[in-house]
Amino acid sequence: MFRLLVKRGPEGYTPGQLAQKLDVAPATLSFHLKELRHASLITVRRHGRFLFYSPNLTRTRHLVDFLTEHCCTLADADCATKCAIPTAVLAAPRRKRA
Repeated sequence: MFRLLVKRGPEGYTPGQLAQKLDVAPATLSFHLKELRHASLITVRRHGRFLFYSPNLTRTRHLVDFLTEHCCTLADADCATKCAIPTAVLAAPRRKRA
């Protein structure tokens, strides 16, 4: 679900569109949307009577940065090649924290 929302970008999807694309039960969809919102990884906006869910790209980027920075930090051996972090992510410029 999250990958699909990220691919869609700021335009987002309605819950009905997500349910159709993912073929999931409404209760399952609702649970995951609630948890992603609670983690601030997605946002919701109302357009008329429709709700559109889209990724919070800033929060997502912070999460990827955190995971990248902390990959293998507790490992006994060098595991950088085993982290499976795409080269594009590692090469992406990092923002300085305020």
